[in-house]
Amino acid sequence: MSGGCMAVLVLMAAVLTVTGAVPVTRPLGALPDARGCHIAQFKSLSPQELQAFKRAKDALEESLLLKDCRCRSRLFPRTWDLRQLQVRERLVALEAELALTLEVLEATADNDTALGDVLEQPLHTLHHVLSQLRACVQPQPTAGPRPRGRLHHWLHRLQEASKKESPGCLEASVTFNLFRLLTRDLKCVASGDLCV
Repeated sequence: MSGGCMAVLVLMAAVLTVTGAVPVTRPLGALPDARGCHIAQFKSLSPQELQAFKRAKDALEESLLLKDCRCRSRLFPRTWDLRQLQVRERLVALEAELALTLEVLEATADNDTALGDVLEQPLHTLHHVLSQLRACVQPQPTAGPRPRGRLHHWLHRLQEASKKESPGCLEASVTFNLFRLLTRDLKCVASGDLCV
């Protein structure tokens, strides 16, 4: 082969490799779906973050006592346990749980300036956790198979909650679930296969 042809072949191989047109062997630790996923850092929150959440939960509970909400059902029943799901499903369930929690707490903070001040740091932390979690969740194809079984039931329950429950009952459910979300659900997802 002449030098000119060899140079063109090397250049084409380099272009195809860089653009992803040719599969490239990756080391085991560099799986394509793990890129940017740093959820393991949330196996435990710092004492300062937990204290900020405790202050927020106490303030929310005090506010709920004044509202005298009467709720028919529990959005997050005691049987809600992410360990019952497969590892990949846990990410999806926690993402939905966290998104609803943020939606409800942000609405609460917007409607009550005193609570807004107390919720500022916890909301910041929850947004950070959600952004890291979303880097780990594989986007689901719209035409592909939908979640089934327990995951489908839980996702449906969370989606319907905003339509069926009053704002006060949503706030109560999220408030009473807050520490379970932080200390059990988040820890379980952050632990991956080690969560049993």
